[in-house]
Amino acid sequence: MLKTNGDVFDIDNPNNLPPTTEIAEVEEPFVDSTILVPSEYVGVVIELCRERRGIHVGMEYPTHDRVMVHYKLPLAEIVMDFYDALKGRTRGYASFDYELSSYEVSQLSKLEVMLNGEPVDALSFITHRDRAYSRAKVLVEKLKEVIPRQQYEVRIQATLGNKIIALDVKAYRKNVTAKCYGGDITRKRKLLEKAKRGQEAHESHRQRRSPAGSFYECVEDWGR
Repeated sequence: MLKTNGDVFDIDNPNNLPPTTEIAEVEEPFVDSTILVPSEYVGVVIELCRERRGIHVGMEYPTHDRVMVHYKLPLAEIVMDFYDALKGRTRGYASFDYELSSYEVSQLSKLEVMLNGEPVDALSFITHRDRAYSRAKVLVEKLKEVIPRQQYEVRIQATLGNKIIALDVKAYRKNVTAKCYGGDITRKRKLLEKAKRGQEAHESHRQRRSPAGSFYECVEDWGR
């Protein structure tokens, strides 16, 4: 949810986000979550919720070895891989439940990706400013791996407003069909053909002179 000068807008696409100079505040949806976990995994659950910008609400102990952890979490932080991360850190013993609660003011901005100065709308997304750099770095490194090599440099940039927070340049590949061993292969072929013709001419000239035959002919003429 976006608030400008007296107006409120629901933003469901990063490309519809207006310039930051026109934004008064941005609110994002939060959920009330409940995590039931064995007591030995309470620490890892709290750590995971803190990483996802969670707000601790409280804890309950329904049994002596079970803990019910209550957190308020941003919806954007749990829709992707929160459940998988929770199951992985608790070895599958945790259960997770949540419901939409309210909208809270957050420091959100549009993270835009550009290739050689051209924005790619499909890769843009809205993120919290505290996590913008880490997410941009991961995205740029992944793009460097998947974009095919070209005959020219491909500049990958991730920008937050007017600030470039990640930059990588994909190395270009030289044209191996036109160049070989540091030189033009066409020129090398011409040199090889020229050298071959010179060797053939030398062999032909040597055979015409025939030094051995000329010596015996001279002996016969002298004997006569």
